[in-house]
Amino acid sequence: MNDWTAFGRVDADGTVYVKTAEGDRVVGSWQAGTPEEGLAHFARRFADLVTEVELVEARLKTGVADASHSLASVKRLRTELAEAHVVGDIDGLAARLERLAGVAEEKAGEARAARDAARVEALARKTTLVEEAEKIAADATGWKTAGDRLKEILDEWKTIRGVDKKTDGELWKRFAAARDGFTRRRGAHFATLDGQRKQAQGAKEELVTEAESLAESTEWSSTANRLKELMNEWKAAPRAAKEAEQKLWERFRAAQDTFFTRRSEVFSARDAEYKGNLEKKQAILTELEAIDVDADPRAAQNKLRDAQAAWHDAGRVPRESSASLDRRWRAAEERIRVAMDSAWRKTTPQDNPLLKQMREQVAEAEEKLARAQAAGDSRRIKEAERALSSKKQFLALAEQAS
Repeated sequence: MNDWTAFGRVDADGTVYVKTAEGDRVVGSWQAGTPEEGLAHFARRFADLVTEVELVEARLKTGVADASHSLASVKRLRTELAEAHVVGDIDGLAARLERLAGVAEEKAGEARAARDAARVEALARKTTLVEEAEKIAADATGWKTAGDRLKEILDEWKTIRGVDKKTDGELWKRFAAARDGFTRRRGAHFATLDGQRKQAQGAKEELVTEAESLAESTEWSSTANRLKELMNEWKAAPRAAKEAEQKLWERFRAAQDTFFTRRSEVFSARDAEYKGNLEKKQAILTELEAIDVDADPRAAQNKLRDAQAAWHDAGRVPRESSASLDRRWRAAEERIRVAMDSAWRKTTPQDNPLLKQMREQVAEAEEKLARAQAAGDSRRIKEAERALSSKKQFLALAEQAS
């Protein structure tokens, strides 16, 4: 570039020419100085073109510029170079621009292909999102998860670029329709659910009311069974609204706790009472079992009679001890009965204490009848006659048996 004469010349009249493969071409006129200065002036213009070409070339290599824009710049520079008022290697720069045009064409093609691929991918992504939204709108019942997913689809939708305006508008209409359909279906579901919850609340309020009416009951067995049935009905019933469900449950549970706490207290007191009764009956049995029935059967019988009264007065005992106590009691009774039967057989009719007692009872009945007859009281006479007749019959049977 320092030897400007290699690429141009200045005539004696000041006309400036640039040398090209097609011949010299006039690029201007120079009158302000020496020919060398004129050539240097037009060479600097050429250097400016070279700088611009290098800039386009650098941008193509680094990919910082749009290839189609670079191609347009190359085409412009080629057009301008044909008539540029410059002095320099016009043919070399033209060849360089030709090469750059090929590179720019290739890269522009690649960019178009990339844009087309991106457009296809963007269209596929949005289509997939729309189809997913439509499926959610038609089938989803996990309302929160589905609603969150639709929000995610919308957020992802906003990040996708490259779909043509018409197609994008059609896809958006489908997505918006799917989202609106889901919203309506979800609203209808929760409206139905609200109705069901109100019915469930009414049913559970009835259960609570009945449970509270039983809280003070003393019918321990039947009430406990009914409360268990109410609990089963509670579990089988649908849930009410969360806040109402919790409040009803607290009332229901409180009613149950009240009843079962009272029952537990009563049962604890009863268990203590039964334990004391058990100790009393064990003491009665111990005393009864220690009687020497052979020494005095009659006294043993009298003690048995007293023990029977005390046994009855002692009351109930724990269920698990009842059977063993009854066996011991029957054994003690049988022991005394056998001793009395044996003593009875050894006694003569005249000495039999039972016959003696029965004869005394007959005599007393005769005296009562005599007093009633003396008083002339017909009602008392009839009662005395019946009593006397009954005692005589028993005496006769006892005398025959002996």
